[in-house]
Order: sequence, then C-alpha cells, then structure tokens
Amino acid sequence: MSYYNLEELEVYQLAESFSDEIWFIVSDWDYFAKDTVGKQMVRSADSIGANIAEGYGRYHYKENRNFCYFSRGSIIETKGWLNKSKARKLLNGDQHTALFEKPQTIHLKLNAYLKFIGKYNTSKVDQ
Repeated sequence: MSYYNLEELEVYQLAESFSDEIWFIVSDWDYFAKDTVGKQMVRSADSIGANIAEGYGRYHYKENRNFCYFSRGSIIETKGWLNKSKARKLLNGDQHTALFEKPQTIHLKLNAYLKFIGKYNTSKVDQ
C-alpha cells in the first residue's frame, strides 16, 4: 500500500472531518463557552490532522513517527475536552457519545498507520 498524497490517507480524512464537526458545534456555543472550552477543543481537534499532515511532509520516517505521536496526544486531549463539555452541559449525552467514538477510531487508524510506515521504513533499509 502506497500513498502519493496526504489526502489519500484515511486517518487524515477522518481527522479533518472530525475537526470540522467540532468547529461547527462549538461555533454555536455562547461566547464564554467558546472562549474557554471551545477554543481549546477546536485547537486540539485541529491539531490531530495538522500533525499527521506535518509528519507526512517530513522526509525521514522518525520525524513522521514523532508527529504521529503528537497527533495521538491531541486525540487524548480532545477526548478530555469532550468530557469537560459534557460535564458542563455544552454537549448532551448523545452528542458526547457520537463525538467520543470518532477520536477512538482515529486513534486506532493512527496506530495502524504508524505500523505501516514502520514496516515501509524497515523494508527500505533492508533493500
């Protein structure tokens, strides 16, 4: 499996779609909620795809891997903001559940991508 451009990566597509969904939800919140929890959640959700993209653009496997690790950190951070949003009644239970599943899926896909690029790097070294 080979990818010639970033937009072909399923994990990147999922991350971008998820961050857009977060953006549109937060944009409907009142000023205080947006300014506190909302900005942080949007930034962390945006950072998931941004770090995948930055790593993809790096020449060396190790740099790509490091940015994938940053992306994983942003996934965990975003889940924390989702939990705060539910606790503060900015998201109802159904919204929270639906949104919380998406970074879980992205996390699994990101782990698979990390394995893939590790194998690709090893096969290049062995040749």
